[in-house]
Amino acid sequence: MVDVAIIGGGPVGLAAAIGAKRAGLSYVVLEKGCVVNAIFDYPTYMTFFTTAPELEIGNHPMVTGHDKPDRKDALMYYRLVAQREGLNIRQYTEVTRVHAAPAGFTLEIEAKDGTPDVVEARRVVVATGYYDNPLHLGLPGEDSENVSHYYTEAHPFWGLNVTVIGAGNSAADAALDLWRGGAKVSMVVRAPELKKTIKYWVRPDLENRIREGSIAAHFDSQVQEIHPEHVTVQGPEGASLLPTDYTFALTGYRPDLSFLDGLGLAEQPDSCLVLSEHYESSVPGLFVVGSAGFAGKTNQVFIENGRFHADHAVAEIVRQLREREELAPA
Repeated sequence: MVDVAIIGGGPVGLAAAIGAKRAGLSYVVLEKGCVVNAIFDYPTYMTFFTTAPELEIGNHPMVTGHDKPDRKDALMYYRLVAQREGLNIRQYTEVTRVHAAPAGFTLEIEAKDGTPDVVEARRVVVATGYYDNPLHLGLPGEDSENVSHYYTEAHPFWGLNVTVIGAGNSAADAALDLWRGGAKVSMVVRAPELKKTIKYWVRPDLENRIREGSIAAHFDSQVQEIHPEHVTVQGPEGASLLPTDYTFALTGYRPDLSFLDGLGLAEQPDSCLVLSEHYESSVPGLFVVGSAGFAGKTNQVFIENGRFHADHAVAEIVRQLREREELAPA
């Protein structure tokens, strides 16, 4: 049995592991993909919102040659941190269910080859984020081969008709990158305008491309159906067909905590979990850090602030376990 099982090997999960290790706790990080898998899945040439110090964990400096780190910088940094700290990480190990147990929790896990196993832990820290669970639109054709909820890079789409569904940062970055890569880009936006939360240096660029007609934008519109060579769009003037070779449905992501079903986690009206100041859930001993506990506020919790959740959670776990030892019979 370990003191702490940390579910998720992203930056916040790694921060929790560093805290646990330095506090002298036994721990294991269980990550269903590669270390910092969400960052690996980011667009190939993505640049972060913020500067390097705001992404740092464990007081390890992030050194980059740019004002703002990019995806490659982050992947290298978090790999090196995990290596330097000698963190106990089990990659490609998925937690399929968490059960309450007399001494803490039992975690059912499954290795990449499908081999099942269990991990016993006194405390659990959930740091799974949300990027691996896209919001599906429920449209006919959404599961086609020419549809993706993740954007990579523009090169394969040179000269093709590409439709981007969405109006947030992911959609804005993808539309601009595709246009610069020679694709013929159309955006379908449910609202009457682009989201206000688009990065301040990206929004004017996209607005200018739309204004000059380089990128076609269909506002107050919704995709009704996706076909191999076009999408059906319902707009203010009725239905229309947009020629489309490929569609990116970049409409957001939500945490998936289905592996915690049965524990009875309390939620707030906005779908965020009920959490203490130390990010302990309504289930004693189960902590949820980073964006995983904030389904209704995923646009407010990032690496920059989620990394501090891990510090608060580990400090409380240390306090609880020490108190338990003091109260235990000799």
